[in-house]
Amino acid sequence: QVQLVESGGGLVQAGGSLRLSCAASIRAFSSSTMAWFRQAPGKERSLVASINGGDVNTYYADSVKGRFTISRDNAEKTVYLQMNSLKPEDTAVYYCAARFRGDVVLGVRGYDAWGQGTQVTVSS
Repeated sequence: QVQLVESGGGLVQAGGSLRLSCAASIRAFSSSTMAWFRQAPGKERSLVASINGGDVNTYYADSVKGRFTISRDNAEKTVYLQMNSLKPEDTAVYYCAARFRGDVVLGVRGYDAWGQGTQVTVSS
């Protein structure tokens, strides 16, 4: 059974940092593309960052480039999102997602499994 469990969310002041983790129970984790999406109230879920199975290709939304870093530990079957210089507009529920075959894609429909989400709130 595929399961993605996020952790690390919370309340932080603007300019602060958080590190999200996603523990995955995926047999072929090392070859899966992993991603972080976020969804703010009243907005669509959108891709924040993604990393392919070979650790060759990464994608970052323009709004987080230079501030967020996605990484993965294949031995631990965990993907991370290091978030620095946080802004109030980063406030959202952050979701971990897995794409079992294929490279990074932008749309939610391209991903096969989802976590339950973790709340990130950035105060001004």
